[in-house]
Amino acid sequence: MAAVVGSQDLRTPVVAALRTLAVAACYYVSAQLGLLRELVVEGAVVTPIWPPTGVAVACLLILGLRCWPGIALGAFFVILSLTSLTPSALCVLAGNTAGPVAGYLLLRRAGFRTDLARLRDGLALVFLGAFTAMLISATTGAGTLLVTDKIEQHGFWAVWLAWWVGDAMGVLIVTPVLLLLFRVRLPLPMSRWKEALGLAVIACCLVPLAAHSSVSLLFLVYPLLIWAALRFQLAGSLLCALFASVMTTVAATDRVGPFERLSRVEVMMKLQAFNGAMALTALILSAVITEQIYTRRSVERACQELVEVLEHLTAGEAADGRAPLEDREPGLRE
Repeated sequence: MAAVVGSQDLRTPVVAALRTLAVAACYYVSAQLGLLRELVVEGAVVTPIWPPTGVAVACLLILGLRCWPGIALGAFFVILSLTSLTPSALCVLAGNTAGPVAGYLLLRRAGFRTDLARLRDGLALVFLGAFTAMLISATTGAGTLLVTDKIEQHGFWAVWLAWWVGDAMGVLIVTPVLLLLFRVRLPLPMSRWKEALGLAVIACCLVPLAAHSSVSLLFLVYPLLIWAALRFQLAGSLLCALFASVMTTVAATDRVGPFERLSRVEVMMKLQAFNGAMALTALILSAVITEQIYTRRSVERACQELVEVLEHLTAGEAADGRAPLEDREPGLRE
């Protein structure tokens, strides 16, 4: 018995250490992917989408609050890859850790469910997990740059807005996809695989065309989102939104297509407005459709149960030699 207890005590720290390293690795890799596409706003380098915030919130929702050291460790290595370790860098690290943790606590307080099957879950992720919680990281980061004289005072709000929107887009676009992948169970249902393949082919052709065309055709993405949400709910709309966001971000950072003749601030504003509107549309529309499907199934299940109860009652009355309720005279009913 002592050996078993000792083995369990040893296994717990090992599992915790591995979990922390795994979360840190996911955070670091997603940060390197996000840094591939940058925008310069008032002398500060920002990313239109900061995937680590989405990874951090998803890890917290899946693994719980105990994984926050992995987020802090991942943010630490990201900062080391960009600059030297200074007190200002530690402030940014604290803000990047506190933002996702605050988002997790707000979502748990709101009764958030990771299946995103209710409209309230989609709204909570948007307004609590993304817009509200990421105020912490944006304010800490932009404030640190201002205090250390790395940006001018007149450029604070532009940097703050770019930082906040980039973190919020990470939560809106990356977190739902990771939560969806976590709930995937094999084998996948292939009842509509032909339609799914057709949607994927059209998206792969239409989205790059809309993102790189000199004519503003980005609105063509929305019919695809609606089609994906109506037919494939979260899985279709979220993956479609992720692909469209990546393609549009590439076009914006390359300054091609509808972003060709815009200033840096205009590029950021147009890109973030498109990504934000698209992510909101995909998330909330699919949540509404999923909620309606679950409600319809619940009603159908309740009706079926009611039919079964009536059949049992009718069978019991027939066995007792009494006429069924619907065949009795009005004056003879009990």
